[in-house]
Amino acid sequence: MRKTVAVGMVGCGFYAQNHLHAWSDLGAEGAVLSAVCDRDPARAEAAGAKFGVPHFTDMNAMLDKVGIGLLDIATRMDTHRELAAIAAERGVPAVVQKPFAPTWEECIAIVEKARKHQAWLAVHENFRFASAMRAVKKVLTQGTIGTPTWARLSWRTGFDVYRGQPYLAEEEKLVIQDVGIHILDLARFFLGEVAHLSCETQKRNPKIRAEDTATIMMRHTSGAVSVVEATYGAKRGDDPFPETMLEIEGDGGSLILTKGEKMTVTTQGLTFEDQVGGPLLHWTSRPWHVSQEAVLHTNRHMFERVRDGRPADTSGEDNLKTYALVEAAYEAARSHAAVKPAIWLPQA
Repeated sequence: MRKTVAVGMVGCGFYAQNHLHAWSDLGAEGAVLSAVCDRDPARAEAAGAKFGVPHFTDMNAMLDKVGIGLLDIATRMDTHRELAAIAAERGVPAVVQKPFAPTWEECIAIVEKARKHQAWLAVHENFRFASAMRAVKKVLTQGTIGTPTWARLSWRTGFDVYRGQPYLAEEEKLVIQDVGIHILDLARFFLGEVAHLSCETQKRNPKIRAEDTATIMMRHTSGAVSVVEATYGAKRGDDPFPETMLEIEGDGGSLILTKGEKMTVTTQGLTFEDQVGGPLLHWTSRPWHVSQEAVLHTNRHMFERVRDGRPADTSGEDNLKTYALVEAAYEAARSHAAVKPAIWLPQA
């Protein structure tokens, strides 16, 4: 008999709509969207009606009345610590939207709370689950271009991100914590852990509070060097939003991912091209489909790991390594010096 998991969605705002659609699709695989929750009564009611499930404005009330086997917490990051603590204390597996929390200390507190209660915990770090990124990882794992030695990972756009998420304009930290965290996670995913990094930030839009551009250079423990670029201030006619552009060079070839999710691989003097993006789903639309289908794959991964009793690839403990890069980037930008990312040591 197929094992099912009842999913509770916490947060029904702008981006959470993608989570809701993904969970609805995954119902056929055993991940059953069973309840939704949002502190805004209108949003909660609308989501409940749209997906045909009970709606709540309080997560505790939802957990009291519905047997939830996996919580998807897609709320603002300043609420994550409180909501994840409730999940941990109740022993309910939880996946938390990135960024994990506003500070390194709060991220650690969330992880240690889950460890104390032996609760399953993951972070919804979806970029590495996109079809194109999985295709890139497969090429690297197969050794097609040899050992990676250098890479550029670039996310540059002029898309008006403030229209759908106006609060971004008032954040104290912006592009590194909001989207740079995704690209830093990809750098770890492809090239491994980081020994030290340098960073320069810019605020090119005078109407916002924090940095909208970051250029980060990292030395990985493998010896590879990577450059991570993230900006909301690009002025270009071929804006690839929301795609990540990649160049990875190895000692046996190279891999380039360009707009339209076209991957070009050169190895042993030969060059191959392939379209590696995912298809449009019934609820996705261009250009958001790149990010939307990544949500579907991420949710599937979370469901399968909870169902099978295994940790997620982006567990809370793993995501601390990515968040440490975010913190190091901000410190490097302040100090204009190379910074080693912090290392979390679990409490005994």
